[in-house]
Amino acid sequence: MRPVVRSPLRDQIRQAVLDGLIAARWQPGDRLVERQLAAEMGVSQAPVREALRELEALRLIESSPNKGARIRRLTEADLREVYEVRAGLEETAVRLRRPPAAALRVHLARLHEAAAAGDLPGQVRHSVAFHREIVAAAGNAVLLAVWESLGVEVWTHLSIRLFRTHALENAADHEPLVAAFERHDPRAGELLRDHVLGYAPSPAAPR
Repeated sequence: MRPVVRSPLRDQIRQAVLDGLIAARWQPGDRLVERQLAAEMGVSQAPVREALRELEALRLIESSPNKGARIRRLTEADLREVYEVRAGLEETAVRLRRPPAAALRVHLARLHEAAAAGDLPGQVRHSVAFHREIVAAAGNAVLLAVWESLGVEVWTHLSIRLFRTHALENAADHEPLVAAFERHDPRAGELLRDHVLGYAPSPAAPR
C-alpha cells in the first residue's frame, strides 16, 4: 500500500482496504491489524479505525472486542441482499429522471473496449461508471449517497469473480439498457432492475 497523503484520510484508507480486497490481498478470516495498516500508510490509528468501522457497516469485515477486525466470509445471501437494494435504488433513479443516453453510450464503448482487452478491472470500473451515471442523472443527492455507500465497485468485482466467466458477457448485457433509454421505453426502469438482479445469486429454495 502507498502512504496516504491527501485528506480525508478515512476515505482513502477505506479505498485502500477495498483495493486490497479486490486484489485478494486478504482472504476470508484474515485479520486487519490497525497498527499495521497505520504504519503501512503513514497515518495514525484513528482514521484507520474509522475506515474499518465503515467497512464493517458494508458487512465486508467483522470485529469483536477480543479478536479485532477480520475479513468476513461472504455468502451468496450477502451478495443477493446488496443487489436487491441496489436494483431498487437504480429503478427509483430512472423513475425520477431519465439518464442521457449519449453519456451512457460513452461508458458502454469503454466497457466494450475493456471487455475485448480482457481488462477485468477496467470492465468493472466502466460498468460502475455506467450505473453511477444513471443514478446521478436523477438529481437526488440522498439517493446517490445511499447508492455509493453500498460499495458497488467491490461488490461488482466479487459478483463477476464468483458468477461471471466471459468478459464480453457483461458488456453485452448493457446494450439493451441503452437502447431502452434511446427509444424512451416506459419499462426502462424495470429493465434496469432486472439487469442488476441478473448479477445476483438466485435466492435459495425454501426447504
